[in-house]
Amino acid sequence: MNWIDAINGAYECGGGFVILILNIRCTYRDKAVRGVNPWATGFFTSWGFWNLIFYPAVGQWLSFLGGAFLVAMNAIWFGQLLYYSRKERARIILSVADIPPEHLKAA
Repeated sequence: MNWIDAINGAYECGGGFVILILNIRCTYRDKAVRGVNPWATGFFTSWGFWNLIFYPAVGQWLSFLGGAFLVAMNAIWFGQLLYYSRKERARIILSVADIPPEHLKAA
């Protein structure tokens, strides 16, 4: 293992903890997602899965371990984004359905 792999692996692992603490934990607590586009998280999650193929191919095993943790955290957060976004849209649709028709008429 070389020092470049060790530093990159530390960044990958650190990124996993950042996602866990700042995104997953807060999203679970709030049970809502606002102002986040799931496509961005989906893109970086897919890149993380690619890294699980790439790092072993170039012999970067510490990067692989850190990357595995990071992609797992991104995948969990991506799942939360999809779940809570759909839940929010369903809540909005149901709340609009409760508005009496006379209130929806143009003034």
